[in-house]
Amino acid sequence: MSRRFVFLDRDGTLVRDGGYTHALADYALLPGVRPGLRRLVDAGYRLAIITNQSGIARGYYDEPAFHAFQAHLAADLATTGIGFEASLFCPHLPDAGCRCRKPAPGLLWRARDELGADLVASWVIGDRASDALLAENAGCRGAVIVGAGSGDAAELPGGVARVRDLEDAAVRILAAG
Repeated sequence: MSRRFVFLDRDGTLVRDGGYTHALADYALLPGVRPGLRRLVDAGYRLAIITNQSGIARGYYDEPAFHAFQAHLAADLATTGIGFEASLFCPHLPDAGCRCRKPAPGLLWRARDELGADLVASWVIGDRASDALLAENAGCRGAVIVGAGSGDAAELPGGVARVRDLEDAAVRILAAG
């Protein structure tokens, strides 16, 4: 059974991006995340996190630290009834040539195969051009970019909106029908 998803980048989209964010002491949920996710869930979207985590390959932190941070994020959002179907990550360096590092579509193909995600009916929300390119490369319905971004607006595929926060991204996705 195919299901529509919203795939969410983590750092800079759900939580503050402090650069290789992994310590629980640095956890800070961004404004608009709870109401935005609530709107998406109420509209029938499934949620999954798709994140590059090269800090693991760089030795800045290990997979147990990554999983502890993810568990903390999931537990925090669960207090308001928001849950994730999966948290998929790429631990590789940017030049590793893997198929899972965004904007390569490997993690979304995995979500399609393991979670029954209907990529054509699914969206990506992120904070960088690589998130929008991921959506394009995987054949998703679209992408929305949140926040000021990293100065890569010229790299965004045509038709990709940049909005203030995740709540605005949810409104945009729901308006698209």
